Amino acid sequence: MTLASLAARLFQSRLWRSFFRHGWPDNPLDRSLAMTSNVFFHLHPVKVSHKSLRWSYSFGLGIISCILFGVLVWTGVLLMFYYVPSVERAYPTMKEIQLSVPLGQFTRDMHRWSAHAMVLAVILHLARVFYVGAYKPPREFNWIVGVVLLLLTLGASFTGYLLPWDQLAYWAITVGTNIAGYAPVAGPVMREMLLGGAEVGQNALIRFYTLHIAVLPLLITMLVSLHVWRVRKDGGLAANET
Repeated sequence: MTLASLAARLFQSRLWRSFFRHGWPDNPLDRSLAMTSNVFFHLHPVKVSHKSLRWSYSFGLGIISCILFGVLVWTGVLLMFYYVPSVERAYPTMKEIQLSVPLGQFTRDMHRWSAHAMVLAVILHLARVFYVGAYKPPREFNWIVGVVLLLLTLGASFTGYLLPWDQLAYWAITVGTNIAGYAPVAGPVMREMLLGGAEVGQNALIRFYTLHIAVLPLLITMLVSLHVWRVRKDGGLAANET
């Protein structure tokens, strides 16, 4: 059996049709179906403004933020293989990652600097959207989603700060949660929920670790998906507002 005949049988199989649901795109109809049924192509709107295609208009800050988030997820998973969320072992395991694990120092530095860069990129992205007036109707809902994503990004950065369990992290989280405790009405409750007690200890480390590796990344992933979908439904980047 030749390679061409094998490929032809694959294209005609139920497995192929279950994935793509149309024939080989060798005619206008199938080419149109290949575009409209492909999720990666379908992320983009049907029409885009010529002005929004210029690099200087958006500086690619949205996609840069997404790329940095992907780098954080990947490096974070690698660090999880060695990190132990325990007040006795957190700092020693971080030193082990830096000194004993191959490329451990590089992976940790990538994670840390990507986190700083993502915070900066998201803030600049939000500022750019505000500057061009892209928060105006019909994009006001997506503007709110973007603001929530900024808060979640800051939250992810804050929760990750405690995990090395060194003196800098310990006192920074102590000061940060004490400040949060002074918020009206919900302050004391919020501080209690974050720390799991009256002071920074094992309960706080576990809660910050869970928020950092599970809760916040999941929320960010869901809202980024919604954010990108709304950009498409609203007609792409807003290039006509001033």
